[in-house]
Amino acid sequence: MSPPLQTLSGSTAWPALAEGLEEVCVVGTRDMAGAFAFALSRLPQDDGRPVLLAAGRRWSGEHGRPYGPGFRGAGLDGRGAGLILSEGRTESELLWIMEQALRSGAVSAALTTVEAASLAQTRRLEFAARDGAAVGVLLRQTEGGLSAARRRWRITTLRSVSNPDDLRSPGGFALSAELTRSRSERPGVWKLEQDDETHRLRLADRLAGDGLGERGRTGLAA
Repeated sequence: MSPPLQTLSGSTAWPALAEGLEEVCVVGTRDMAGAFAFALSRLPQDDGRPVLLAAGRRWSGEHGRPYGPGFRGAGLDGRGAGLILSEGRTESELLWIMEQALRSGAVSAALTTVEAASLAQTRRLEFAARDGAAVGVLLRQTEGGLSAARRRWRITTLRSVSNPDDLRSPGGFALSAELTRSRSERPGVWKLEQDDETHRLRLADRLAGDGLGERGRTGLAA
């Protein structure tokens, strides 16, 4: 059985588990499912509170809603009440839902799908996450702009991992996680793959090169 991501951090310089507010951005539309799985893998697994996903109608229509059995199959079935879905008509509504959920302390994490959060709005989310001892994640299809998020990730799905027992099967999914911005760590790129036994993401290997993606280098967050 592969070790969970958090036990690998000491030897691989993999960033610590999520805290406060993080941003998870995608390169293309097809990468959103992987970004959602990645965001969940960054959460502490010993927190029994549920996770909230506040999604816009357009986002849900384009990407669909999370599949319950798949959520359990990702090794997250022990997370208390599981996943709470909430829908908002505007990005302002989604940000309000997320802030209230984080501040309440009733959830371990709140994720939302917004593109135009301002610096002031992300600061409110960061403070709300601290107040509620929870994690906030912005799932975005665009990058850039000032943000109070502690980390910004860029997720790209990769070719699935081959199954040594059946080379014709698609195998588990894999993705590239690039840390493009952080308050306390250097940028880097890691490959994550699905574990055959736990079905959760595990750290496969740090990608070759200087750890920075081809789309530019960014430094520590302000």
